[in-house]
Amino acid sequence: MAYSEKYKRILHRLGYYDYQNGLIYRHLGQEDGWNGHLDNCRKFILKAIDQTRPEKITVLGSGWLLDLPLKEILDSVRSVTLVDIIHPPEALRQVSAFKNVVAVEADVTGGLIDEVWNKSQEVPFFSKLKTLSGISVPEYDIKEDPGLVISLNILSQLEVLPISLLRKRSSAGEEEYTRLRNEIQKKHIDFLLKHNSILISDYSEIFTDRNGISTEVKTVVTELPAGKYTERWRWDFDLKGSDFFEKRSVMNVIALTL
Repeated sequence: MAYSEKYKRILHRLGYYDYQNGLIYRHLGQEDGWNGHLDNCRKFILKAIDQTRPEKITVLGSGWLLDLPLKEILDSVRSVTLVDIIHPPEALRQVSAFKNVVAVEADVTGGLIDEVWNKSQEVPFFSKLKTLSGISVPEYDIKEDPGLVISLNILSQLEVLPISLLRKRSSAGEEEYTRLRNEIQKKHIDFLLKHNSILISDYSEIFTDRNGISTEVKTVVTELPAGKYTERWRWDFDLKGSDFFEKRSVMNVIALTL
């Protein structure tokens, strides 16, 4: 689909373009720190495909294609659909050579971006939403058979920018934000459970400050389903302590076939 100019402005205001570019810059800045995680993602996907033998694959959150073994996948499947809110131009150039790869730009939350933007505009600029209870969390839907669905490192990211906007435009408490995060993540998992799926996601981040004190923060607050096959690993997300407080961080990651 082609976004309207109005919708592109909304994505820009919410920071999606900067957020996407920030991911590749962080990857480049961490040198080899991400390579183990990316390799684990690719290997898990190929093992799952080898077991299920799908004819078609739909990838949610294809991004920069760093964690997706696209060429190897195309050796064994008929078609691949890449779905993301924004496809990086470099990724589109990579897939343009493949006739059996389609790139679709869509909000994989099913419309949460519109919902949050519209609700945030309902109050005067200098006022704030008092509650998040009026926000309805939709579920993503695909009209055609998606084949094997791969949710690729996006479960904990679906909420980031919509909630960032809400924190600026709402006076809601943390309990409401946790409840909204839970609902967003749950709706994504509900969609995956309707199909043969692979879920790869971080579920917690461990920060270590300059004094060596570690703190673990949940990045997934909803209940994860039991997988037919499961693997776990650590993702060296930021070993250089590149944030303002110079905290190093690693992610706990889970991969499931559903």
